[in-house]
Amino acid sequence: MKEKRVLVTGGAGFIGSNLANHLSEDNDVTVVDNLHLGTPQNLDDDVTFHEASVMDDDLPTDVDVVVHLAALSSRAMLEDEPRTGARVNVEGFVNVVEQAYADGCDTFVYASTSSIYDDDLPSSEDEAVAADTGYDASMLSRERYAEYYNNFYDDIAVAGTRFFSVYQGYGGAEEHKGEFANTVSQFADRIANGESPVLWGDGTQTRDFVHVSDVVRAIVRIAEERLDGVYNVGTGENYTFSEVIDQINEAMGTSIEPEYEPVPLKNYNYQQRADASKLREATGWEPAVDFEDGVRMVCDPYR
Repeated sequence: MKEKRVLVTGGAGFIGSNLANHLSEDNDVTVVDNLHLGTPQNLDDDVTFHEASVMDDDLPTDVDVVVHLAALSSRAMLEDEPRTGARVNVEGFVNVVEQAYADGCDTFVYASTSSIYDDDLPSSEDEAVAADTGYDASMLSRERYAEYYNNFYDDIAVAGTRFFSVYQGYGGAEEHKGEFANTVSQFADRIANGESPVLWGDGTQTRDFVHVSDVVRAIVRIAEERLDGVYNVGTGENYTFSEVIDQINEAMGTSIEPEYEPVPLKNYNYQQRADASKLREATGWEPAVDFEDGVRMVCDPYR
């Protein structure tokens, strides 16, 4: 993508700042973020930053492309603030699309979630999904509104991204997320500081870990192709949490054992692995960062 005006909502956060900085090399990039979890320190100098909420009027939506990543982005956030979560995740999405469309924008990519899938692997976009949490319900609502926009308007393309387990490490743009950072990043930081990571259950639960640089490339390709519908963004491989600990210890040259605690959540997702063939066939996208290499990248700043 080159010489486009791009708005990234939630753009001072983890994924958003990586995307905004990447796009700013060849595009005019504006970021909107209310700094709930983001920080403008994540952004390069040539990114235009606005501290604002996606609920606001008069957003800077006179752009060619909108990437809508702003959200209360975990089940815990929605359980703590269910009404606020619904407003931000659903009404905020509609507010941004409506303002941008009125300003002439016709290309939208937005964040959905892979947590709507069950434990039958691999997960593909055409299988049944369920809203087991308020967070799931809010993101599925986004998908339904996007379906409406795509079906009702002939001149608009709205594509959802069901991200799997996105990581980069505290040496990147994740540290500010704290307890909401990816488990790889949290485990690595604890081990680097001589502390035992805490695993729920017996450590056999799996995640499809996808590096943020691969996620950025996926978003860009979806926008360039002006796709609609929803797309999994994952590697097609999964690892147990116990395997993650082993890989971190190997990369760090440590031998710290984890601690185990009972799973405290109802409707906990135990298994995860993406079928990303739809995205691959539509864009040619393939993950470029092997997980073992990604773990070493997470651990490198500590060594």
